[in-house]
Amino acid sequence: MEGSLKKPPVRWLRFASLLLAVSAPAGAQLPASLSDSSFGEFSAQFSEPGGFFDTDNLISNEDSYLHAITILEQLGIRGGAYLGVGPDQNFSYIAAIRPESAFIVDNRRDNLLEQLLYKAVFALSRNRIEFLCLLFGKAPPPGGDAWSTKEITDLLRGIDAAPQDSAAALARVGRRVARLGIPLRPADRITIAGFHRIFISRGPALRMTTFDRPERTDYPDYRRLLLETDRSGRRANYLATEAGFRIVKDLEDRNLVIPVVGDFAGQKALALIAQYLRAHDAVTSVFYTSNVEQYLVQDGLMGRFRRNVEQLPRGANGVIVRSYFPYGRPHPQRVSGYLSVQLVQRLDRFLAARDSAGHQGYYDLVSRDLVEPK
Repeated sequence: MEGSLKKPPVRWLRFASLLLAVSAPAGAQLPASLSDSSFGEFSAQFSEPGGFFDTDNLISNEDSYLHAITILEQLGIRGGAYLGVGPDQNFSYIAAIRPESAFIVDNRRDNLLEQLLYKAVFALSRNRIEFLCLLFGKAPPPGGDAWSTKEITDLLRGIDAAPQDSAAALARVGRRVARLGIPLRPADRITIAGFHRIFISRGPALRMTTFDRPERTDYPDYRRLLLETDRSGRRANYLATEAGFRIVKDLEDRNLVIPVVGDFAGQKALALIAQYLRAHDAVTSVFYTSNVEQYLVQDGLMGRFRRNVEQLPRGANGVIVRSYFPYGRPHPQRVSGYLSVQLVQRLDRFLAARDSAGHQGYYDLVSRDLVEPK
């Protein structure tokens, strides 16, 4: 009721205190780094209760994920804030646009825990070969710094030939996870170690697994995702070059890739991220939504999501990156031989549809007002 003196909830007071602690006077920029404690506090305060999705989602099933990078480069998108969902395909977008800060928002707490696994592996790795060896539980092959100049195909051959060292990898990563700034329950640590064991046992042959559905052998495995290309035929995964790896590692080491448990149609996570970005005069450069909107349309929640997007500060070049699976309905931007289609739309064009006729279903959403690849 207007004019009420009712006290705000304690959780909002905590967030306000946190926001004041890292804010600066008007015109300030996003912080260049966060302490471990602030990183953990941000993740906790931005997060909502966890939800469920019917896949393990340890890796993406979007074989076209790098095609969007061609369009991001075409538009000249750099800096600002990155928002994304899901596992490590986010890192390739981050390497491409070099944001000042990144938020990985997913309704599954397991995704946050997987992000902590990656964060620990980044922290312990000086280069790509060490990163892949730790992730897959292999002993580093001989050659040292010479691996930094090699192609990703060479790195994968080195990983394939390297002897197992899984116990040491699990122990090192487990110790580092415990010092990442986010308090973890014993069950959380067991889950993270379990994810790591899956990467170790399956190696680059790892695929996304769906629950209570037949296995999809057409989903790409991790090896293929690492070797995928953008629309120009260039390998553009963040591990394709040492430079791409360093961009992501640097942001991770400065605690600026913040995992958040959040619902795109929820009332908290995106709203608080928007508030934080506005407080630091920052704009959203890229919001990668995968195919989450398919489920929001299905559940009648697009209105809530649109209102959340409206709150995000954005520049003229801010975009949404989507993935579309054309089961039974091909898409004009489909690339032959690919299961998914990666689409880019300016955020302003997405929001403008609300002021016109709106979107007439999911296919209309993913086929109207798109940026066309050149």
